[in-house]
Amino acid sequence: MKKNIGIWIDTKQAFIIKVTNSSHSIKKIDSNIETRERVPGESKKYGRFGGQYMTFEKNKLNRRNIQTKKFFKQLLKEILNCDNVVLFGPSKMKKLFKKEIKSNMQVKDKLIGVYKSELLTENQLVAWVKDFYNKTTL
Repeated sequence: MKKNIGIWIDTKQAFIIKVTNSSHSIKKIDSNIETRERVPGESKKYGRFGGQYMTFEKNKLNRRNIQTKKFFKQLLKEILNCDNVVLFGPSKMKKLFKKEIKSNMQVKDKLIGVYKSELLTENQLVAWVKDFYNKTTL
């Protein structure tokens, strides 16, 4: 009995669909990535200290990268004990997560493919994953 997983991933959340021969389960994981954040006290795009200008863009980028890495670690824990993984979703997060999977020695051979998809309901997600694994002979 194979454990196949499909992950629909977006910047806000990921749905992990686990499919075995007779059953399926869905798990939702929120990313907690702040896309539009406002830091208190940050009114200008720069701060002036003598002749220097300081931007807050680097701090925001670092914070977003840390939140993304934490999200990917949660997802990697979910796919450690499966046989096959397929990624699909609308955003570029699926490509970033593909890179993360390829750099992890434990799960890099489990990735079957990465596909573009729109926002789907939970029933459509399950149907998409079941359809994919029925068409693909592994």
